[in-house]
This record gives sequence, C-alpha cells and structure tokens, in this order.
Amino acid sequence: MSRPSATTEATGAGRPEPRTGEAADGDRVAAGRHERAPAAAQENQGAKHRGDDSFDARFEKVLENLGGRIRATEFAEGLPGAREGVTARSNLLHQLDDYVLPRVRRPETPLLIAVAGSTGAGKSTLVNSLVGEQVTTTGVRRPTTNSPVLACNPADVDWFSEASFLPTLPRVRQHGLAMPGKDGMLVLAPSEAMPRGVALLDTPDVDSAVSAHHEFAAKFLDAADLWVFVTTSRRYADARVWEFLQVARDRGTSLAVVLSRVPERGHTQLVQHFGAMLEANGLGDAPRFIVPETDQISEERFTSNVADHIREYLADVAGDLVQRDRVSLRTFIGVIDSFRTRVPDLAKQVEVQVEARRALESAVKSAYEGAGAEIDEALRDGELMRGNLLARWQDIASSGELMRMMRTRGRRKPRGDQDEESRVRGLEHAVRDSLESLVVASAERAVEKAADEWEAVPGGEDIVERAGGRRLPESFVERVGGTVSEWMHRVGEMVSADGATKRSVARVIRFDKQAFTLVLIVELLGYDAAGAASERRSGPSPNRLLKGVFGADSLRNISSRARDDLRRRIGTLLYEERTRFTDTLAAVKLPEEDDAVQLYQATYNLEIAR
Repeated sequence: MSRPSATTEATGAGRPEPRTGEAADGDRVAAGRHERAPAAAQENQGAKHRGDDSFDARFEKVLENLGGRIRATEFAEGLPGAREGVTARSNLLHQLDDYVLPRVRRPETPLLIAVAGSTGAGKSTLVNSLVGEQVTTTGVRRPTTNSPVLACNPADVDWFSEASFLPTLPRVRQHGLAMPGKDGMLVLAPSEAMPRGVALLDTPDVDSAVSAHHEFAAKFLDAADLWVFVTTSRRYADARVWEFLQVARDRGTSLAVVLSRVPERGHTQLVQHFGAMLEANGLGDAPRFIVPETDQISEERFTSNVADHIREYLADVAGDLVQRDRVSLRTFIGVIDSFRTRVPDLAKQVEVQVEARRALESAVKSAYEGAGAEIDEALRDGELMRGNLLARWQDIASSGELMRMMRTRGRRKPRGDQDEESRVRGLEHAVRDSLESLVVASAERAVEKAADEWEAVPGGEDIVERAGGRRLPESFVERVGGTVSEWMHRVGEMVSADGATKRSVARVIRFDKQAFTLVLIVELLGYDAAGAASERRSGPSPNRLLKGVFGADSLRNISSRARDDLRRRIGTLLYEERTRFTDTLAAVKLPEEDDAVQLYQATYNLEIAR
C-alpha cells in the first residue's frame, strides 16, 4: 500500500470522479453529519484518542453495562417482534464487542479497512492489487465461498487473534501462496507489503444468493473503521447494494465507493447516474473511484495502474495520523450516535413482545374467568334443574319418598324402602353427573376461546400445540369427578355439623344425613329458579323441606358456605387447567416490560457518559 510513482499518478486511471466544489480526499473522509456531533461528544471522544484513562474507564463501564443489558434481552421465537429483535440485538452486540469496546480498551488498534460489495465486482482482485501481491484467491468460485481474508503486516497479526478480534470466529493463518479457507473461517494473511497499523479485509459478497454469506459480511463491516464498497456498472442499482450503503450512511461510517467494470460506451451517463444515486441517498461526500472495464483483470490483480489512486487514497488515510484519526473517529462517533436510535429500536421490539405477552395472558385469563362466571350463572339460574334432573327430583319428591326418609321414626324400614333409596341414589348420581358435565363443558369452551385468540397472534399456533392443544386432558376430567364427589361429601359434613339432628330430636328419631344432603344440594343447584320457569313443577320444594328442619337463618348460613365452597373448588380446577397455558407462556421467555425500560435507561446513561 505504498504510494504510486509520479508516472503512475499521471495516468489518471481509477481517479475519483471530480464534482463541483469537491474537497480533497482526506477532507471528504472527515466530512459528514457525524463530524457535526455535539461538541461535548467530540471532546469526550477526543479524550479517548488522547489516552484519557479516567474517561476510558468510565466510558468502558457504561458500554459494558449497555452490552450486558442488551445481552440479557430475550425474545420468544416465532412471536411478533422476535425476528426483528433478535437481529437488532445481534447487530448491536457484534458492533459493541467487535468494534467499539476493543477501540476503547486499546486505542492503538490497527485501522481496519473492509473491502465489501457485489458479487463479481472484483473485490479480491482489488485487495491483491492494493497489497501488491496475491493474498486472497479470485475467480469464478469466489461468490460461492464464505471465507474472508484479512491482510496485515506480520507485526499486527497477533492483534487479530481470537483474543482481540471477533473471538467467536475460527481462523487460520496463511503461509505462502493464497489459499481459500473453509466456509465460515477467517484467513489471516500476513504480508510485509502491508504497512504497520493497517489491515485490509476481503469480505464475502453482500448480495450473495446464500443469506448466511451477506450476514457474515455484515459482521465484518460492523468491525471495520473504513468501508471500501465495490460494485459494478451492472449491479450498482441493486437494492441489496443500497441497503448496505444506507447502513454506512445511518451509522456515519467512513466510506469510499468504487464503481468497477464501467464500459467505455455510456461511461459518462453511468458515472453521472451512480453519482446522482449517491447524492440522493445522502452519500454525496463519499470519495468515489471508477474502474474501466478495459483495465479490468488478470488472474489475480489488475493489469494496469487502475488501483493506484485507490491505493494512494488509502495510503493517505493510513499514513497521516491526523487523517487516520479523523477517519476512525468519524466511524467511532457514528456508531455511538447510532445507538441513540438502535437501542431504543431494540426496546420497541421488546415492547412488541410485551404487548404480545399481555394479549396472550389476557386471552387465557378472560377465557377461564369467563368459564367460572358461566358456571356461576348456570347455578344461579338453575340451568341444571331444567331437564332430566328436574324430572327426577319431581318424581321422587311428589311420591313422598324423600319425606319418608327424612322423617323416619325408630321403626324398621319396610322392604320397599330399599327401592326408594335406590331411586334416591340414582338422583344423587344424576346430580353428580350434571355438575361434572357443566364444569367440563365450560372448561372446553374456555380452551377453545383461549386457543382461538392465541392462534390469532402470529406464531400463536405453535404455543397452543406446546400447551397441549385444544383438547382437555383426561386428568382434568378425572379431577372434576373427584372434586364434585368431595364437595358433596363436604356438604354432608356441614349438615351434620350444623346441629340439625339435635334440634330435630323431638320430631325426628332417626336423622338421615344422605337425604338431607341431597335435598340441600338440589336447593343449591337452583331449584327455585328452575321451578319458577317450569310449568311442570310439582311436589314440595327443597327450601320448604329444609326450613322445617334447619330454620331460615341456619339454612341461609349453610347454603352460603356450601356455595362458596363449590365456587372455590371449581375455581381451583379452572386455575389448574389454565396453568398449562400460562406455564407454556412462561417457558417461551417473553420479555418483561422492565426489560424495555432498562434499555431506555442504558441509552440515557450512554448519552450522559458521552
């Protein structure tokens, strides 16, 4: 990367295209919106480059805290905000870990120049031409590989070891002739032709058909101080090219652009259109170079002096400490400036996931609370007592069977009583079955409602499946049966504990708890509400039978406690069933609202530290 001779300079091949009011190359590099950053930020960053240790320590701590907060941010895969959030988090961490923090910790970091661009643009050929020897392979296979090559002086090669540069990336050191590395591996190519303190990086194609290749290229661009972006006269208008150039613009990255393979015919129009696109995209200040098609390529390097002025520009940047500082400082400040919007943008994706979490949690809560309210209303309205169950009760009550059981005196039961007891047990089973069916049917509707609302959220179908799908587990149905039986048994205990036997001794010699319990349960299931709406009402009502034994106050007390106990038991059943949804939601690790707040706070702390 030594300067070209005066004779080579005079040829003008590859010279930057002149523009009205054009500044010198070095001034153009230093120009740009990030050079107009607030004075305090410029002063702080200047302190870093002057080696102000106290500032470095404070600033490094703030950056490490920011990185820790970003690293701790998790996203639930497949749900809204996840793809964008994971990408934003990854990009921020790469730039913090691979570019910002290394330069804060070691101000003497070599200047890293990344040569990037389109497939077939001649990036590898340009790198070999700039170095002055073959350090990277060229040819038709290049677009299919994903093996970047970093050329540097042998004295700097240790800096680019795993300990300092892209620590998670495997690498191999090249010896002798340039050889392609394995896919996804960084090739270190030491060369005496490279000046100390400068490195050239040949990156994968940004518009490769393999998405992993341009994602890999972006990782290296995030770690570079200066981009030399190469595209061709046929591909410069491609959307992918401008996506990367706009990233450089938005981050204030120091940038030079090379338009290669420019044919003689239509040369002026092509160059003017390319320049107009740069201006329109806010990149008019970027130094630009033209590589004619006729001067294109030998096997490894340009055949003429086409790379001389690109080499001269880079030599100026690398050789002049002031110029070099201006280039690296502009990129550094640009990256720090970009965190003002990039970290809040990450926080917004967290908020998208938080909102998804709220919607999913609300759907489950609403569905199962709705099921509980539905069951309560059915019991109040006597829904269970309007069909077969009501008919069974009226058949037994009108025959006097229950009255005979409740008012049995000390005599022996006739044989016919066994038939009566059998019909009473049948009524008891019908009561149990009706209650179980009510709870199971309401729970099934809750599952359907929750699943419908979850599946309305992008990615929600997968979580529904992970929660067990739309069918109630068999274990839930079994628990419902056990719970109803336990409640009916508990009502019997309440009847015994209430003292009805003692108050009734004068009138009832033998107290039948089973009969009392069944009559009370029929009352609790809303007999009066159902009977009022039925024209088939006959026989004594449970309320009248019970008042004669318990008294009005005692009946109200025991009825209230029994209803509350039933509600509590059903509520527990529904809560336990809904936990398969809530536990699944917790397992996908959706972020909390505080995660977004912490990211906003970290952004504020960075602004203060600057």
